Amino acid sequence: MSRFEKLKKDLSPIICILIMALDIVAGILAIKAEKSEHKVKHGRMWIFECRSPSQDSYNKGLAASLLLIMGHAIVNVIGGCTYIRSKKDLQEATANKKLAVIFLILAWIVLAVAFSFLVIGTLANTKSKKPCTMPHTHFLTIGGILCFFHGLFSVAYYVSASAEAREETKRNERKHHPQTSTA
Repeated sequence: MSRFEKLKKDLSPIICILIMALDIVAGILAIKAEKSEHKVKHGRMWIFECRSPSQDSYNKGLAASLLLIMGHAIVNVIGGCTYIRSKKDLQEATANKKLAVIFLILAWIVLAVAFSFLVIGTLANTKSKKPCTMPHTHFLTIGGILCFFHGLFSVAYYVSASAEAREETKRNERKHHPQTSTA
């Protein structure tokens, strides 16, 4: 086992906690941003909502978006690249590799949806916004809830990708250094 692999194995619990913490803080900030948005004066005119933008809500929504992206970047850089190229690869893949690919795909999907919701909710609070627009209700809250799911899928991806990497290392060692039997 190389020094890097040993260090990665030793730091795995800390990396998992870091990823979850980033996504939890992002989720909480998004939900607080939604609450800040509702504290601003607003009125309804027919199907339009007229309100002042909330700078506090904008800042929290922006911070939540950045934390979500940071968590995703960390897990993808440290988790490595896990992929299945063909049907043959799929049939030969271990359970950990299949799980890693599934969780990676789910993490990307949740990231795309959560980030979209956070951006829409955050942009609703920009100063350049027209005073009366269609209401953007609960985008920040939904994005915040999805941040929690993103954290779960990301940690599951990291754990299964790390397990697959260890399995691959053991397979390669056995392939290059077969045990000789003495009779």
